[in-house]
Amino acid sequence: MFKTNNVTSRIFERQIRTPAPGTSVHSARRFYENLVPSFTIYDVECPDHSFFKFTDDGQYFVCFSRNRQDLIVYRPTWLSFSCKGEDCDNNQELPPQAKRFESFFTQLYVKPLASCNELICKDFFLYMESNQFGIFATSTAQIQDARGTDGAILGVPSFEKITIHLFRWVEGILTSVGEVCNVSSASNKSHARFMEWENLHPLRKPQHLRLHPGPILELLEDGFKLDEKVFHNDCVNLTHNMGAFLYDDLLAVVSLRYQTIHILQIRDSGNLVDVRAIGAYCREDDELFINSNNGTNHDQPNSNNSFLSGIKQRLLSFIFREIWSEETDQNQRVQCLKKKFYFHFQDYVDLVILKASRNTDQLPAFFAVYNMETTEIVAFYQNAADELYLLFERFCDHFHATSINSMYMNFISSHSNNIHALEQLKSMKNKATSVSQDSARHDNGVAGYHFQHSILSLHLQFCMPNCLMTLLQFVKKMLSSLPLNCQSMSPSPYFDQSLFRFDEKAIVSLSSMYAFPLLIVYLLLQTWLISASPFSGMFLQLISATDRPRQSTDHPIRFISRRQPNILKFKIKTGPEFGGADGRSKKYSHFLFHPVWPLALSFIQPSLFLPPSAVNIHFRR
Repeated sequence: MFKTNNVTSRIFERQIRTPAPGTSVHSARRFYENLVPSFTIYDVECPDHSFFKFTDDGQYFVCFSRNRQDLIVYRPTWLSFSCKGEDCDNNQELPPQAKRFESFFTQLYVKPLASCNELICKDFFLYMESNQFGIFATSTAQIQDARGTDGAILGVPSFEKITIHLFRWVEGILTSVGEVCNVSSASNKSHARFMEWENLHPLRKPQHLRLHPGPILELLEDGFKLDEKVFHNDCVNLTHNMGAFLYDDLLAVVSLRYQTIHILQIRDSGNLVDVRAIGAYCREDDELFINSNNGTNHDQPNSNNSFLSGIKQRLLSFIFREIWSEETDQNQRVQCLKKKFYFHFQDYVDLVILKASRNTDQLPAFFAVYNMETTEIVAFYQNAADELYLLFERFCDHFHATSINSMYMNFISSHSNNIHALEQLKSMKNKATSVSQDSARHDNGVAGYHFQHSILSLHLQFCMPNCLMTLLQFVKKMLSSLPLNCQSMSPSPYFDQSLFRFDEKAIVSLSSMYAFPLLIVYLLLQTWLISASPFSGMFLQLISATDRPRQSTDHPIRFISRRQPNILKFKIKTGPEFGGADGRSKKYSHFLFHPVWPLALSFIQPSLFLPPSAVNIHFRR
C-alpha cells in the first residue's frame, strides 16, 4: 500500500490492514528492517566470565566463571541515560558508565555448580521450551589411558565422573510453602505483583499454575538445583551439545564408552527419571528375559560375554534383509550376500556409535535411523548417500523440528522454508557438480555400503585444493551436520534470510546451520576414531546463526536488505582498527545476537583457547 517502508507507515498499515492467515508473525518481523543495531561501544569493561548464550526468549544471558566452577545468570536490560539539549539522540556523547557491561545486563545470581575436582562443561547448556528448567553439565579431568572395563570399548577416553544438572533457573510464582498457585486465590497485593510480572513478560505467561490456597505469592529467581544424573567412568561428548539432545521433556544422552543411548524424562516436579537405555538391550525387560532363560546370575556379570549388543544385532538384521531383498533369484541372493554382507561382516560389527563428528567427510561413516517403540532399524545410509541428502534438502525443517510450543525457534531460515537459502544451497551444489565433471577420471562412484570409496575420498582430499569441492565431497559436507546439535542456533531476526542477506565476503557455509531432533544413531568404524583431519572447510565463515568462534578478517559484516536490493541496513565491525599492524596474526570473532532486541555482542579472541581480548556491544541508539 505504501511506497515507503519507514516505521510510521508500517504502524499505520498494521492498524488498517489485516495480514493473510498465518502470516501475522512474518509481517511483524518486517519491523526489524527499521530496528537495527546502529551504534557500537568498543572494548566494554566486562567481568572475567565465559559468556555463553541467550535463552531463546531473550530473558536470560548464561555465563560461567573463568575457573569453571560457578553458574552466573544475567538479565538483559537497556542502556538508559539523561542528557541536555534539543538534539541529544545522535550528537550527545554517551556517559562513561555506558562502557560498562552492567549498563546492559543485570546480574540475577551466582550459583556454585561444580565440585572441587570438577569443571563446568562451558560449551554445554540446554533449556526447556517453557524456560522453567535449565540443564548444565560438569565433569572431572579426562583419563587418557583408561583401562577397559566390562562393556566398555577400547580407544575411548574416560571421565571418572560426568554429572548432568537440572536447575530451576527461570522465574516461577511460588507460595510461601513452596507450591505453585493460581492468582485467583491470592490476595490483592499478590495479584498486583502477579500482574506486574505478567506485564513485563507478556509472551511468557506461566502454563503450570494450579490452585492452592497459599497466603502470599513470591517471584522466584533462585537457580535452585533440583536433580542430577551421574555417569561414572564414562565418556559423553558434551562439546556444543553434541552428546545430548532435548526434545520437549525427553533428554537423550549418548555414552561413547559403553555405546548406550540413555533416555531421561524431565518431570514437572523437577526430577530426572530414567526411561530407557538403548545399547546392549533395546527393551526394558530384555536383560531380565535373557538372564532368566540362560539361568545366569544378574549380580555376577560375565566379562567374557560374546553376544553383540541389541542395537547392533538389529542393525545387522536390517542390512541382511535389505541386501536379501535386492535380488529375487536365489543364487544371486547368495552371491550378493557374500559380497556385501559376509565380506564386510566384521566391519559392521566394529561400527561404534558416535553422536557427531566435525570431520565425517573423511571417515567411513553411516547413519542409522532407529525406532524406539518397535526397536527396529528403519533406515541405514552411508554419509554420501544421495537419498539422505535429497531428504535433507527437501525436508530440512523435519530434521530441524522444534517443539510446537517454541515461539522463536520456529522462524530459523533453512533451505526448505526460505527460497534465498535454497538458492544459495543450489549454487554451492552446482559449483560442486561442475568440479566433479572436471575431475570425473578420479571419481569411481559410490556403490552400496562399500568402504573403498571412503578411503579414496580421503586420498583425494590431499590432492584437491581447498577452494574446490566435488559433488561427493559436497554431499558429505552437508550430511556431516547430521545429527546436529540441539539448540545450537540463534533465532535472531537478523539471521532471517527473507529480511537480510550478507555481503559476498561473509557468505556462510550451510553445513553447520541445522539441528536434528530424531533419534539417529551415528556410526563409525572403530579403527577410524582417532583419524586426523587434513581438511579444514571450504567456505569463509564470518558470521552465522551458530554461536561459534570463526576466523576474522578486516572487512565489516554488512547486513543488506532483501526487499530493497543493495540497500545497506547496518554493518558490524569488531573494532575501530581491527586487524592491527601485523596482518599475519590470526584473530577469531564470536557473535551473540539477542533473540528479540537489536542487540549483539562481539568477542575478539587472539586464540580459540584464550579468553576474549575485547568485547563490543552493538545496539540501537
